[in-house]
Amino acid sequence: MIEHIDATKVLFLDIETVSGRATYSDLDETFQYLWGLKAPGVLKRYGEELTEEENASSYIDKAAIYAEFGKIVCISVGAVYRDKDKRLKIRLKSFADRDEKVLLQEFSAMLDQYYGNIHTQFICGHNIKEFDVPYMCRRLIANQLPLPKMLDIAGKKPWETKHLLDTMELWKFGDYKSYTSLKLLAGVLGFPTPKDDIDGSQVGRVFWEEDDLERIATYCEKDVLATAQLFFRYQLKPLLEDDQVQVAD
Repeated sequence: MIEHIDATKVLFLDIETVSGRATYSDLDETFQYLWGLKAPGVLKRYGEELTEEENASSYIDKAAIYAEFGKIVCISVGAVYRDKDKRLKIRLKSFADRDEKVLLQEFSAMLDQYYGNIHTQFICGHNIKEFDVPYMCRRLIANQLPLPKMLDIAGKKPWETKHLLDTMELWKFGDYKSYTSLKLLAGVLGFPTPKDDIDGSQVGRVFWEEDDLERIATYCEKDVLATAQLFFRYQLKPLLEDDQVQVAD
């Protein structure tokens, strides 16, 4: 499993996404048409023609999870290190910006500078292989930005992407039938439940209506910390205490 991986070689990560525009009516005609083609499948109403009201409602509820119709507003990371007493600590930092290209550039620069070796370093997240990594790669291309080495995985074989650690995949033990949430695993394995302020369905509202990126970043950082705690649970090691957690300015 991951028993022998040094946590100081792992970057823990989570992203938060919103719809590309505040509402369906803010889309241009082309993207309204394209969402109209996408929405029946999203709602599992294949072959139906939805009303404008249904298109508008489904866009608000679902567009954020599709990289073609959404965008990233926050990437939070956690870096584990040892202090002078050899005690493990984690430093949390968020790349959050209303301009997606800016936050992607800043995140990519950090990744290439500090986590550029796919043979000795790792990225870890919950459902990262199915959501976070593909979403980031697609949005990098959409913004015409180069892929950092850690994310340049198109066409790679499974043994060439061992630097991507997915805590949900690790829980499956060969079972591919179901999704297990981070919140559920926190309950089962006895560490604090993440995201007690808002949930994923509210991120779009907090961004578009409240313009509160700081709140979104705090929410995202809780998920990063929970992922790190889950990693330590998998390693059968002690959880991080409050005084071992630092949040960067």
